[in-house]
Amino acid sequence: MSLLERLNDDIKQAMKNREKDKVTTLRMIKSSLQNEAIKLGTGELSEEIELTVLSRELKQRKDSLHEFESAGRVDLVDKIQSEIKIVEVYMPKQLDEEEVTAIVKQTIEEVNATSKADMGKVMGALMPKVKGKADGSLVNKIVQQQLS
Repeated sequence: MSLLERLNDDIKQAMKNREKDKVTTLRMIKSSLQNEAIKLGTGELSEEIELTVLSRELKQRKDSLHEFESAGRVDLVDKIQSEIKIVEVYMPKQLDEEEVTAIVKQTIEEVNATSKADMGKVMGALMPKVKGKADGSLVNKIVQQQLS
C-alpha cells in the first residue's frame, strides 16, 4: 500500500471517528505529497521522496513547536505536539544516539576523515544512510564530537 493510499484510508477512518485535528493534519501531509508530485511532474513519488516530504513536514512542526514554547503559547504547543505525533506514525523508526554514533564512526573510517575540515565529506556520505531515520541536528552534533 502506497503512502497516499494509507493516508486516504486513515483520513476516512479519522472522519468516521470525528477526529477533526487528525483529519486536518493528514490532509496537510497528503497535500504536501501531491504538491511535490506536481512539482516533479511525476504521477507517483518514490519512497525516498515521500520520506523527504514527511521529514520536511515533521521539521516544520518541530520548529513551530520551539517557537510557540519560547513565546509561551501553550494552546498552540498542545496542537503542534499532537500533529507531530500524527506525522511520526508515517516516519520510519528513528535511530537512537548509539546507533547514529556507530554509523558516524563507520562513515568517518570510510572517508578517512581526520579533522573538522573533513566534516562536509563525512556529512555528504552520512546523510543518505540516515535520511529520515535520524534528526539532522543530532547527526551533526555527533559528527562534530567524533571529529574533534
